[in-house]
Amino acid sequence: MTASKHQGLTGKYVKVSLASSIILALSSTSSLAMSDKDLVIVTSFPNDVTDVYKKAFEKKYPNINVEVLSKKTTAGIKYLQETSSNNKSDIFWASAPDAFEVLKDNNLLAAYQSSVSGIPEKVGTFPINDPDGFYKGFALSGYGMMWNERYMKAKKLPTPKEWHDLADPVYHKHVGMSAPSRSGTTHLTVEAILQGEGWEQGWSTLKSISGNFKTVTERSFGVPDGVNSGSFGVGIVIDFFGLSSKATGFPVDFHYPTVTALVPANVGMVSNAPNNEAAAAFIDFLLSEEGQALLLDKKIQRLPVNPAAYASTPEGFPNPFTGEQLGTVDFNLDVSKSRYNVVNSLFDVMVTYRLDELREATKAIQEAEAKAKAAKNSEAMNLVAEAKLLVSAVPITAEQASDPKFAGIFTKKRKKASDKVEARQAEIEQEWDKTTLANYQKATELAEQAIELL
Repeated sequence: MTASKHQGLTGKYVKVSLASSIILALSSTSSLAMSDKDLVIVTSFPNDVTDVYKKAFEKKYPNINVEVLSKKTTAGIKYLQETSSNNKSDIFWASAPDAFEVLKDNNLLAAYQSSVSGIPEKVGTFPINDPDGFYKGFALSGYGMMWNERYMKAKKLPTPKEWHDLADPVYHKHVGMSAPSRSGTTHLTVEAILQGEGWEQGWSTLKSISGNFKTVTERSFGVPDGVNSGSFGVGIVIDFFGLSSKATGFPVDFHYPTVTALVPANVGMVSNAPNNEAAAAFIDFLLSEEGQALLLDKKIQRLPVNPAAYASTPEGFPNPFTGEQLGTVDFNLDVSKSRYNVVNSLFDVMVTYRLDELREATKAIQEAEAKAKAAKNSEAMNLVAEAKLLVSAVPITAEQASDPKFAGIFTKKRKKASDKVEARQAEIEQEWDKTTLANYQKATELAEQAIELL
């Protein structure tokens, strides 16, 4: 076999040539005729996940070669949309269920009924599989925080338990997170907080935490990397980042806060898949006992959807099928989907691209509040309260964010603040930015005034 490198739209992958036609035994009782195309998987998962499954699947089916096209979730959606007229992909494999809903709405997924049994219909109140059969849950994901125990001890930081803990002044410049526009899993974390606490309180919590950020990473993987290396102490992550880091020996731990959601990570067959037989085999492999067991690999550490897989999990490993409370948010997928791009744009405008100003305002408020409380000065406390309201303000309501006409304006994400977007989207984001910047500057001034009073 020969190998050659190919460049995708936004990522690289390696293709290994395949014989023009092969016959594969799918099981002891059935056979599967394969096309001359390789199995092409578009995925947002890191190599630590994809390498394990690629190796195991190719060992089980030695005549199939797997191409892994690595893309962030949003980039993967865009790629499938742009290549739909000449589709060369077979599988879409990612964590965010709302991403699959977008593809489903665009008629870019093919319905498939797996033969694998033993998987419940729901985890809590959330369906594990798409009721219409267009994508399957293969693992469960929750959202929370991981921390570096050595870092926390050295900096004398307390162990956080709830989201609001991370707004404490003691964590200033000790927290890291990726932007929801750059990570589907981070988007779900943000959306879970917004749904669990409500629109205004949720954004207040998010911005209070963000004011303590050391960084907003470019990729979701940058958060566990930062915690593992001690670049910062606490990271807001999907559970398997924390669990896998801990299992592979890093001095870290992970915790689910009360306000979080437990939702499936999914896999789906792409419409008009060139190699739909191999795609079906891969989906069934993920759901099989063998595939579910691989989720417990130290480098993966995801929660299986098959309850039987937990018989071999180590002590203390989360099990959502034993009544253990891993999330209190009854996640509404329709709400998330309706405002997906709006939430991402809001976060970038208010946090990602104004992080310096937000941190400055947050630090000033923290100092003013501490001094005002110590002095028991009501006038200073009133100024602090006014400053907090300015920082937490959101330029639109939840109803506006989900309005189809308004949400439809937001068609493009920005990888950096200088990226160009459509005229109306640009106008709205500029209005938001102007208001947000003015609020942060005024909040800083009020906090400084409070300090002067003391």
